[in-house]
Amino acid sequence: METKHQKNHMSYRIVALIIGLLLNAFGNALSVAANAGSGIWTAAAVNIAYWIHGNVGVILLIVGVLSALLNQILIRKVDLPRFIGEVAFISCFSYFIDLFVGVFTKWGIPTLPLVWRMVLSILGVTIFACSISIYQRANLIMHPNDDTSNILRFMYLGGRATASQFVDFIPPIIMIAVCYAATHQIYSVNVGTLYSILFNGFIIAASDKHIMPHLYHNFRASH
Repeated sequence: METKHQKNHMSYRIVALIIGLLLNAFGNALSVAANAGSGIWTAAAVNIAYWIHGNVGVILLIVGVLSALLNQILIRKVDLPRFIGEVAFISCFSYFIDLFVGVFTKWGIPTLPLVWRMVLSILGVTIFACSISIYQRANLIMHPNDDTSNILRFMYLGGRATASQFVDFIPPIIMIAVCYAATHQIYSVNVGTLYSILFNGFIIAASDKHIMPHLYHNFRASH
């Protein structure tokens, strides 16, 4: 049984980080290529991009940096290595997403019938939710948004994964609502997005128990 005192060896945590990063990019790329809805933060960036006629990648980077800054406030101290690590994660994450989207596009996933694209989008969301569990437990570096939910979970919400995910989803939902008020359109929100909002926390909690079960929550407020 896991206790708050159990920690993993650094080598195992590094392997978990790499697996989590690749699976996250794979799952996100699959849902993006399927074009039937993805994670709520990505959808928020797409809607902002349509509103201000900006680049989605640049907006995702800006939102990620702002989230990394927010995390510094939430942990109540300046942790420069944590901040740098989160920005580095975004860079690697973006590279692998581009790589996987290119592969899936060559395989013809964007041209599949809608029903199959919905199934693949849900599969992609499931995969990246599992990946979040893996690298959150490794707790070396992670996407700033996922670190936010990790901090909320252990410092503010008594370890409840589902509650932390719902709280973490409030800002992008507000962003999409504001964009809709300005443009009267909603982009990149579909079955995959709704599935992500409803089930991300449950999938993460289940993955904590059943995927790499000997990977403990190596959480601490600062690195």
